[in-house]
Amino acid sequence: MRLAVLDRKKCVRGRGCNYECISYCPGVRMGQETIVKDEEGYPVISEELCSGCGICTKKCPYGAITIVNLPEEIGEPLHQYGTNGFRVFGLPVPKEGVVGIVGSNGIGKSTVMKILSGQIIPNLGRASSSWQEVIERHRGQEIQSHLEALTGGELRVSMKPQNVDLIQQRFKGTVSELLEREGGEFDLGRLGIAHLADRDIASVSGGELQRIAIAVALSKDADIYFFDEPTSYLDVSQRLKVAKLIRSLSKEKKVMVIEHDLAVLDYLSDYIHVMYGKPGAYGIVSSLKSVRVGINEFLDGFLRTENMRFRKEAIKLPVKPPAAEWEGKEYQEYPPFSKSYRAFSLEADGGTLRKGEVIGILGQNAIGKSTFMRVLAGAEESKPPIGWSLRISYKPQYISSNYSGTVQMLIGESKINREIFDTYLRDEVKELYNKQVSELSGGEMQRLGIVLALSRDADLCLLDEPSAFLDVEQRIRLSDIIRKVTEKQEITTMVIDHDITLIDYVSNRLMVFDGEPGKAGKAHAAEAMQEGMNKFLKKMGITYRRDPETGRPRANKPGSQKDTEQKRSGEYYYEMG
Repeated sequence: MRLAVLDRKKCVRGRGCNYECISYCPGVRMGQETIVKDEEGYPVISEELCSGCGICTKKCPYGAITIVNLPEEIGEPLHQYGTNGFRVFGLPVPKEGVVGIVGSNGIGKSTVMKILSGQIIPNLGRASSSWQEVIERHRGQEIQSHLEALTGGELRVSMKPQNVDLIQQRFKGTVSELLEREGGEFDLGRLGIAHLADRDIASVSGGELQRIAIAVALSKDADIYFFDEPTSYLDVSQRLKVAKLIRSLSKEKKVMVIEHDLAVLDYLSDYIHVMYGKPGAYGIVSSLKSVRVGINEFLDGFLRTENMRFRKEAIKLPVKPPAAEWEGKEYQEYPPFSKSYRAFSLEADGGTLRKGEVIGILGQNAIGKSTFMRVLAGAEESKPPIGWSLRISYKPQYISSNYSGTVQMLIGESKINREIFDTYLRDEVKELYNKQVSELSGGEMQRLGIVLALSRDADLCLLDEPSAFLDVEQRIRLSDIIRKVTEKQEITTMVIDHDITLIDYVSNRLMVFDGEPGKAGKAHAAEAMQEGMNKFLKKMGITYRRDPETGRPRANKPGSQKDTEQKRSGEYYYEMG
């Protein structure tokens, strides 16, 4: 079974190429219509005539074409986005409890959730189809009863969409008015946003908007609830609060969740579906697995039931990263300082920087973490001033660019260390080279910002929330690169993030922030990971253990035997070995 996929966002339709895909195609040269142009000038590849030689993929200057050979047992696609478009194979199965979905960005997770919630009628790989045809395709399978209840109007559905910013575009009014319009009631205090009831939707932050969207979904009386990336923009405390609410909901209802924070996904889910394939080309839904087995097989890149290896190498999460053994020499101190605004103040302990070390930073939103980083970067003045002459490379929390040109042009014009870039970072942005910087997605812009920050010659690299918009594989891969570049360059890197798995993996020491969000924050000096994580997790009221196979941190279920034992001993953060 052969798939030919054209990425229309990359294809320039002859306005920067000579249609090499057509002119070099062996089938076309033999007089066959293997590749032709449609009315808009896009190449259309015949999958029946295509020999799978792959010449068009190599000759396309913009990497817009993907040719994939799939085993015949995969079957026909469930849904396809147009000619030579992305395809999805299979559906997740809703169950009593929480079913989690894990997979790369662009692999079809949101698509299958929209199908299960009735927003998309799958076309079975054709121009169109009906729900009756879809049900016939799945007759005798476990998913049949869900599809029949959905199409028969017997299933009440509630969904929290991925792109919560659309709420601000489509609704004008207050938070209370939004809830009233959606026909539900919900105690906003359960999500810590009671103070937003009379706030205009247009004026709330990303994290507040996420929680409002969750509140709207929870307010509805439904039989099944869908949550597409519910923890984006949220801090660790807020993530755990949301996770607890969703888990409590699952005692009586069916729930399905897409999530990139592995620790949260593990805590939330009873079962897991892994989605694998080639991002932007096709996605396949695995069989249903227990949460531990599903996440571990995803990290391993091998699905045992399917006997399918979908990644060349396993993702390894060492209990202690190699950098933890690095005896970093202290080379710079910074003094205690403060920074005050009209409604917020930050007090920071003095600290030291060590060569070859990554310092993780944890704390609630609006507690002063980004302010602390801006002071170190020289973007804010503190009392007393930092007064150092270090070379600083800084990736802020929110990245934007008005650069007019491609990613390759921007990199070529940037003052970066070419050896470091070529050795460690080029592969992370190579596929973006021909894209206009102004047209990059949130995740693409994030990757570019991280790469540029790590490529500069600096003594101190500051990364504010690098995991935002990235999928699991990208987060872990970039964490590995952060460690390697930090060691190789013998610099200090500071990382603010809310993903416990990332912070656990990348950090040698930990800074913990506390205080009252939006009013006053306290930045404590960096300390050993064990002490820092224990201090932070104790305030959160949650304990973590290590998975014996992968070494990844796993949140203990509240009140479980392991949770009780660790709280009794004061070991909220459990290290193996």
